[in-house]
Amino acid sequence: MDSEKASYHAGEAKGQTQEKASHMMDKATDAAQSTKESCQEAGSQMQAKAHEAADAMKEATGMNKNN
Repeated sequence: MDSEKASYHAGEAKGQTQEKASHMMDKATDAAQSTKESCQEAGSQMQAKAHEAADAMKEATGMNKNN
């Protein structure tokens, strides 16, 4: 009987550990996705700023000939 109890508790502990690990993986995945989205947004902003700077330089040097 003690052996059955020990087996039951070991299985219960294993299940809880697996559930915690799964939860932690979900949180890590969410954090990675959030970081990816933040980096993409930052990249888009940098690209827009670079484009604005290039346009300003062309305008300042008279190279912007859209006429």
